[in-house]
Amino acid sequence: MDYTHLGRTGTSVSRIVLGTMNFGDRTSEEDAFAIMDRALELGVNFFDTANAYGGSAGRGATEEIIGRWFAARPGVRDDIVLATKVHSPMVSPTDDGDVVNARGASAWQVRREAAASLRRLQTDRIDLYQFHHIDRHISWQELWQAMEVLVARGEVVYTGSSNFAAWNIAQANEIAQQRHFLGLVSEQSLYNLTQRSIELEVIPAAQNYGLGILPWSPLAGGLLSGGSSDANARSNADRVASAREKRRGQLDAYELFAQERGWTPSALGLAWLLHQPGVTGPIIGPRTVAQLESAVSALEITLSVDDLQALDEIFPGPGGQAPEAYAW
Repeated sequence: MDYTHLGRTGTSVSRIVLGTMNFGDRTSEEDAFAIMDRALELGVNFFDTANAYGGSAGRGATEEIIGRWFAARPGVRDDIVLATKVHSPMVSPTDDGDVVNARGASAWQVRREAAASLRRLQTDRIDLYQFHHIDRHISWQELWQAMEVLVARGEVVYTGSSNFAAWNIAQANEIAQQRHFLGLVSEQSLYNLTQRSIELEVIPAAQNYGLGILPWSPLAGGLLSGGSSDANARSNADRVASAREKRRGQLDAYELFAQERGWTPSALGLAWLLHQPGVTGPIIGPRTVAQLESAVSALEITLSVDDLQALDEIFPGPGGQAPEAYAW
């Protein structure tokens, strides 16, 4: 396993991030335990989840599965850098409770949901607490005040963002600096060969402020899996088929490129991300141990300058960062 620092922090994390969104929904608890066990054996020490994950098993179910895994394996917790998120509503209008405030990123909600995540995860701390989306109704003064309390209590170590625009990152960290607070250390964004928009502004902003980039959907929902069963398992088969048809020429060229070099398309897609500036590690979402092992094999792929140029020709990016990409 390869490791790198989480953004500008001194904490080392694996360059493959175990995403757990399928746990409790498409992946049974037994299989989830097997995946986490194997991940640890392979040296994957960075686990990512969210308070709302659980799918058909219900919101919070994924954190509960991880918590039971920790409880069944005393001593394992310190081997893991554990990330979770806050923002999504945790109750529906038909549930009892304060539906009005049980969503977003107010200080009330952040502190309430941190306590709930800690209970579900059966742990004393969240190593990386991430804002799942930007909350435009909340000031950063309020948000950072809430996070400062959690950090002071030892319940949160680092904070991160997900799906933020570049100016959100800049605003957040400028205000954090004014408060003498560390601020955001990571940004989780949609990033893969078919979706490279964050190269315009998000990645430059993240690099400037010392945030590690954690790409989600690194294989474009299965589109870059080479038409394997992974594609159907990870997303709606009809949607993948439709998207594949629109990009047939690109995908045929991509799959041929991988085949000629003895690589699987999915491993190549992850390896490409591992070669991009600012990327800490892609978040994979395996449903099985075999899919986990396949993803980790991406670390064995070294792409040459010519390889990267060829992939740029198949899947052109925006042309670099803004404004040079479009202004001149």
